[in-house]
Amino acid sequence: MANTITLFRIAVSIVLLFCPVFSSAFYTLYIAAGLSDMLDGFVARQTDTVSKLGARLDMIADLVFVVVCLIKLLPVLRIPAWLYAWIGIIALIKVVNIVSGFAVQKKLVAVHSVMNKATGALLFLLPLTIPAVPLKYSAIVVCAAATFAAIQEGHFIRTGRE
Repeated sequence: MANTITLFRIAVSIVLLFCPVFSSAFYTLYIAAGLSDMLDGFVARQTDTVSKLGARLDMIADLVFVVVCLIKLLPVLRIPAWLYAWIGIIALIKVVNIVSGFAVQKKLVAVHSVMNKATGALLFLLPLTIPAVPLKYSAIVVCAAATFAAIQEGHFIRTGRE
């Protein structure tokens, strides 16, 4: 059942490509994809069907959803240079975390901290706020949370707390 929900997210994400940005159809499919992302892991844990295949499928579904969202949103958003710089700094911190995690623990480490989950939720909500809140303001909240989460993640990786 969980894998079916994940496959649903992939299909919805692909259909999202054909919807006008910020239309009712776009928002409906966007929210459906987001809810399915939360639901598949919950269902897998509740039904004791967690698997490596499911985890890989979830990563693929996340990647498809993110790429589709970037394809749809980047052309219509006016992103200021300072925001690109801040996103670049966050990405650099995340890369350092990956490298140091591998150096310290000899494996790729994923930290599922409360702050990482909160940042993911804020990032998911961001496109929903664009019609009402200018990106230059809402992005500050998301980037501040992402910066804190990335720094905290690095601390957890280097101290062995996952």
